[in-house]
Amino acid sequence: MSYWATPPATGGNMQEALMRAVTFSRTPFLMLVLLASLLMQADPKPVLAQTAGGSVNSIVAVVNGDVVTRSEIESRRRLLALSAGVTGDAGAQGGDQILRLLIDERLRIQELSRRRIPVTDQDIAGSVANIESRNGLPSGGVVQNLRRAGIEPRVLYDQIRAQIGWARLLRGMLGEQANIPEAEVNEFLAAQRARLGEPEFLVSEIFIPVENPGQEAQVRRFVTDVIQRLRQGVPFAMAAAQFSQSQSAIQGGAMDWMTGDRFDPAVATILKQMPEGAISNPIRVPGGFEIVQLRDKRISGRDMAVMMTMRQVFLPFEGQVNPQAPTAQQLAQLQRAQTLSDQARGCDAMDAAARGSPRPADPGPIRLDNINPPELRDLLGSLPLGRATQPIISVDGALIFMVCAREARNLAEANPQQARDILLRDRIELLSRQLQRDLRRRAQIEIRTSNTARPG
Repeated sequence: MSYWATPPATGGNMQEALMRAVTFSRTPFLMLVLLASLLMQADPKPVLAQTAGGSVNSIVAVVNGDVVTRSEIESRRRLLALSAGVTGDAGAQGGDQILRLLIDERLRIQELSRRRIPVTDQDIAGSVANIESRNGLPSGGVVQNLRRAGIEPRVLYDQIRAQIGWARLLRGMLGEQANIPEAEVNEFLAAQRARLGEPEFLVSEIFIPVENPGQEAQVRRFVTDVIQRLRQGVPFAMAAAQFSQSQSAIQGGAMDWMTGDRFDPAVATILKQMPEGAISNPIRVPGGFEIVQLRDKRISGRDMAVMMTMRQVFLPFEGQVNPQAPTAQQLAQLQRAQTLSDQARGCDAMDAAARGSPRPADPGPIRLDNINPPELRDLLGSLPLGRATQPIISVDGALIFMVCAREARNLAEANPQQARDILLRDRIELLSRQLQRDLRRRAQIEIRTSNTARPG
């Protein structure tokens, strides 16, 4: 999406302001929000044609008595086509991997049911409502857009149910182990201090498991195809959310800053050779394959940055604005935005103005030097605290920013809470992989190969 930032108000009319705009980019939202954005752009036609020959409801696999049908695979394939760019031949090559993903998802849902881990319809409805709210969709908009793309809503619901419930299950299984002892935190911090001056890496990952040696060549082909799509511009976060079996998939594969010794040795070796922004070839690690994207590098202990807390108010337009002929509603929103810009003093006023807005008032901590384009960075870097910007206008609404606080901080200094978070995530990840392997080993899984012919 592009925005236009209006110059300071001079008393001219809003239509003229629309014509004097300059563009800038906005920071992406969370994973499910990115998915919703893609769904909003979906072509009304199904992304992939129905499989020629055979019933779309034929049984492809039986997992502990629960069936996985061809229609479920096709729906997931369509979702992947939207969110991870897997189309055409890529969809055919990934058919077996999609089936494995569905089997693992079914095993997780069965385990949640067996252990009576509650994931209510209200939990799922809340997640869907959050997607709609962040994207300015009406109630029911996500379901409508899924169906326009030929995707059954249950595909998304099952993913949400499995993610929420699995996280709850793992936390419950950890029990007291979720409380990281002070001695372990101190040991972690001491180790961090001992590595001052060493390179640190900011990485996103996709982990694809290899369940048995006979699948290795097949999984490698699939991983190679995903890498090709990523290098062609498919969002890494989307592919991670759909394919990765690591717990980091919930964050789009994003990991914390880590020194090389905290990665698998094969991954660490590659990271040391990669330029920033690069995507690796398949990396064989215990249990499967890793794909890593090197987002940034730094020297441990040194990363000075200006961090800001901010508020934003988004006033949506009804329909996309035509700068030469804005509607009465659009002009009213622009006038409201200008009044807020002129009169708002302090972040409490912005919080009040943002009530009912489709976007959250608090976007979270913002690093100044990560803001693009430079014009916006300069604006926010010099804006007086507690003073609102002039309205920033896009095709779908007007946006006002306010900076609440700025602080120069060394982001490379680990603190006790960060140490606890990292150690807890390590424990959760290890438990997740162990439990998934155990579920597969104990499961009765029947693959009906006669029904898994790849789509033509």
